[in-house]
Amino acid sequence: MAPTATYDDIADWYEEEFLGSQRTGARTRDGNPLDLGHVLRDLLGEGSGACLEVGCGTGIHAAQVRELGWTPVGVDLSAGMLRHARGRLPIAQADAERLPVRDDSLQAVVAMMAHTDMPGYPAVLREAARVLCSGGMFVHVGIHPCFCGGFADRSDLDAVVIRPGYLNGHWTKASWTDQGVRAKVGATHRPLPELMHAFLDAGLRLERFAESGDPTPVVLAVMARKYPRHALQA
Repeated sequence: MAPTATYDDIADWYEEEFLGSQRTGARTRDGNPLDLGHVLRDLLGEGSGACLEVGCGTGIHAAQVRELGWTPVGVDLSAGMLRHARGRLPIAQADAERLPVRDDSLQAVVAMMAHTDMPGYPAVLREAARVLCSGGMFVHVGIHPCFCGGFADRSDLDAVVIRPGYLNGHWTKASWTDQGVRAKVGATHRPLPELMHAFLDAGLRLERFAESGDPTPVVLAVMARKYPRHALQA
């Protein structure tokens, strides 16, 4: 995950300005609708019991998780972000690569727009698999690796320009705009095959997918389940 102090430094800006603009317009800084609520509803669905959000940030997704019947709980490294999350869901300050959760204890884990903040995301996926019970689901909703990154110029939505750089997994602050999170704290890029293989290597079976954003996708979402190793090999 990105250094704690970095997100501490921008926590108030993130809550009040960045998220504030999304709440009022439900769009990214480039005017693209994210539609995260629809994606989360479709892939997580209704359920009961605890649903852990890794990298929960300020906890803005807790209300929808609760509406779906789950009990949201969250972990994040940043004390600054958690200060805003405290009134939205139960929280713990913890590293997503070392979750303070028992093995095989949860039915659902979600990561919402967080994987680019986590250089060790494959380890996060392994931790998610560890804490999930058999048949439990992991829902990943993240920046689309093919259309967003330091290599993508989104200043004109009718002609998004993809420059060289997609194939290189890297951390970068490069961005077409200085108004977003990437320009302030940077982001880790993973090409699509590398990201998908990280799920499989963690012992998660890919089951459902979704994209959102118009006219070019901004978000790629995945629902994967934990099954016994012998079931995955069958």
